[in-house]
Amino acid sequence: MTTVTIQPTGISADDVLAVARATATVVLDPATIEAMATSRAIVDGIESSGRPVYGVSTGFGALANTFIAPERRAELQHALIRSHAAGVGAPMPREVVRAMMLLRVRSLALGRSGVRPLVAEALVDLLNHDITPWVPEHGSLGASGDLAPLAHCALVLLGEGWVLGPAGERQDAADALTAAGLKPIELAAKEGLALINGTDGMLGMLLLAIHDSAHLFAMADVTAALAIEAMLGSERPFLPELHAIRPHPGQAASAANIHRLLQDSRVMDSHRDDLAHAVQDAYSMRCAPQVAGAARDTLDFVRTVAGRELVSVVDNPVVLPDGRVESTGNFHGAPLGFAADFLAIAAAEVGAIAERRVDRLLDVTRSRELPAFLSPDAGVNSGLMIAQYTAAGIVAENRRLAAPASVDSLPTSGMQEDHVSMGWAAAKKLRTVLDNLTSLLAVELLAGVRGLQLRAPLEPSPAGRAAVAALGGAAGEPGPDVFLAPVMEAARAVVAGPELRAAIEREVGPLG
Repeated sequence: MTTVTIQPTGISADDVLAVARATATVVLDPATIEAMATSRAIVDGIESSGRPVYGVSTGFGALANTFIAPERRAELQHALIRSHAAGVGAPMPREVVRAMMLLRVRSLALGRSGVRPLVAEALVDLLNHDITPWVPEHGSLGASGDLAPLAHCALVLLGEGWVLGPAGERQDAADALTAAGLKPIELAAKEGLALINGTDGMLGMLLLAIHDSAHLFAMADVTAALAIEAMLGSERPFLPELHAIRPHPGQAASAANIHRLLQDSRVMDSHRDDLAHAVQDAYSMRCAPQVAGAARDTLDFVRTVAGRELVSVVDNPVVLPDGRVESTGNFHGAPLGFAADFLAIAAAEVGAIAERRVDRLLDVTRSRELPAFLSPDAGVNSGLMIAQYTAAGIVAENRRLAAPASVDSLPTSGMQEDHVSMGWAAAKKLRTVLDNLTSLLAVELLAGVRGLQLRAPLEPSPAGRAAVAALGGAAGEPGPDVFLAPVMEAARAVVAGPELRAAIEREVGPLG
């Protein structure tokens, strides 16, 4: 996708990914410009009538009953942006800020915010000129939306604040606009409030997390299958008829993946009819689809929530087609905060059960005749012993991060905003959980590959062969200890990238 066209009906999750990660060009459809102009005409009528309307002719938050004279209303909007750009901390990643800006354009384009088209056009100019505002990580409570992060974005439109430089350094926004041939804009009544009153930051992070989770949950089935194969596990718990009697769709999909990945394996054939083989595998092996499948079902719920938010008008006040301007609570991030917390819990458990399989692979008493710590010369060599330590430490961190942020409301704005969502914090820590999950699956991938190598001359499954080929260059053959950190980084890249899954799917067909 090279161009994303903003319609007055909204955009898709794929549009957000294309702009956030692939730098697609953004275009406003003429119907979008018309919808914004229509709603702006209503605000202009209110301005001339002198009626008190929140954010148009009054102050904000606890100052909602303070009347603002007409000649100071533009000043009010500029002051709002400057005062609310009060974040601190390291800058948010470029992809998050680009997603946030695009989603704010999407919200304005729905024609319920009462802003002039030039405001949306100015945000589009930032995106198309690859100007990324410096948005500090701390500042949003998730209600009224992501005020501080969005204010840092809006401040750049005024020619103020900071942007991210080419190497991630902080630069003055005015210089960046000048270099791009862009000019600052002047805000009119309601426009400053419309730029910052939304859930765009938390929604952007959630949409990115949904995409990443879908990939990682599929890769979790791959690494689980590799570990089960290397430990001479049974494929029978993954038969479809056993999952049809407990009809959770995610569980069935995960089980079907693992069962397919274990076929055509000489390693599996070597013990399939062995009566001395364990009657039942450990939970971390046998229950892999129950855990990963529940995570998949959680992801489906989260995807539904994000899809609803993508077509939502998230602003306050909103301009209705009949001319009314009404206050709402639609900026409250509870739906997104709950979803992000729920997905973080699920992802943390996918990583936790993977670490348990790694531990079994390394334990000579439970790995079914694999050498201790997957080293052919254990004692002098430690093999993957400390890789499992790393995984255990990450599991512990993910458990802390899985504690929900959305139950942590603190009142603000003189008790006017007396219940907030903490949705920004929930989405931000979800991204950390998913990054940690990538590392955990990388350790399992490495352990599974090493275990299959140690089963030679038995030939592994097509998935196993693809994994050995993908990681073998970095991991090498089993032997004396090597500097392990680069190998683990290579494994992370294999897990995060599309190549291994594509190679496996060429052999076994599409994974569910």
